[in-house]
Amino acid sequence: MKRALAVILTLALVAWFIAKGQWSALGGLIQNTPISALVIAAAGFALSYALRALRVWDEFRHDAAGRFGTCLRIVLIHNAMVNIVPFRGGEAAFPILLGRNFGTPLGRAVASLVWFRLQDAFVVMALALAVWPGLPAWLRVGGILAVMAAAFVLPRWARRTHAWHEGGPWQARFGKLRNAFAESTRHARFGWLWTIANWSVKLAAQAWLLSVLLGASTLIGAAGALGAELAAILPVQGVAGFGTYEAGAAAALLPNGIDFETGLQVALALHLFVIACSSIAGALAWLAGLSMQSAPKQGIDRQ
Repeated sequence: MKRALAVILTLALVAWFIAKGQWSALGGLIQNTPISALVIAAAGFALSYALRALRVWDEFRHDAAGRFGTCLRIVLIHNAMVNIVPFRGGEAAFPILLGRNFGTPLGRAVASLVWFRLQDAFVVMALALAVWPGLPAWLRVGGILAVMAAAFVLPRWARRTHAWHEGGPWQARFGKLRNAFAESTRHARFGWLWTIANWSVKLAAQAWLLSVLLGASTLIGAAGALGAELAAILPVQGVAGFGTYEAGAAAALLPNGIDFETGLQVALALHLFVIACSSIAGALAWLAGLSMQSAPKQGIDRQ
C-alpha cells in the first residue's frame, strides 16, 4: 500500500506539470539561474558530503584506520543510491559498503545507520521548531526541549543492562540490535557536532538556491528547504522522493506568500539539482574505487 501511494504521489506531480504546461517554465527557470548560484550551492553540498564522511570516520575510526577517503566514497555512493533508488532501497548500500571496506558486522552497520537517521531527524526537527514562522513561544521552546530530551534519553536507554537475549527468538534479535545501537551511540565522539554542522551547511545551500530561484530572501528559501527535508520524515515517500519533497517545500512557502504552483516549480528545480549533484559525486566515487582496485592488478601484470 505504501509503495502504491508513493507511485501515485510521484505520478500526480508529473501529471500536474504536464497538464499545466509547466515543463517549459521549469526549463526557463533553470536556464535563467546564474551559474554562480549553482556553483555556490554545489560547493555547499560538497562540504556537506565531507562533514557526513567525518561523521562516519569518527564512529568507525578504529576500523577505518585513517582511511578518510574510503569513508568519503562510502558516503557519496550511499547518498547517490538513497536519492536514486525508489522506496529508500538505497539505504542498503551503507551497511554493504561498510562490510566490504572495513569488515563491519551487519548488525553494527545497520544500528549505526539507524542512529545516523535519528540524529538527522532530531536536528531537522529542532531547527524547524527554532525558525518556523508563527509558532507561539511556548510551543517553540517546549518542542525543542522535547527533541533534546529524546536525543539524550534514547542512547542511554539502549546502554542499560537488559535480559532481552534470554527471551524468545525475536526478543533475542531485538536485543542484539539494541546492543549494536548502544555501541554505535557510544563510539561517535563528535557525532552531534558533525550532524549539526552537516545540516547547517546543507540547509544553507538549499536555502540559498531556493532564494535565487524565487528572487526572495534567504529566510524564505530556508522555510522551503526545511519543508522539503521535513517531508522525508513522512511514512509515505514518493519514488526517489519526487512528489513529497516538492509538496513539503511548497507547503512551507505558502505562509511567506509564495503560491503553491510556484513553490512546486522551484522545489522540483532544486530537487533535480540535488539529485544531479549526488549522482555525479556518487559516480566519481565509484569510478575512483574501481581505479584503486585495478591499480595493484596492473602492477602485478607488469611484473
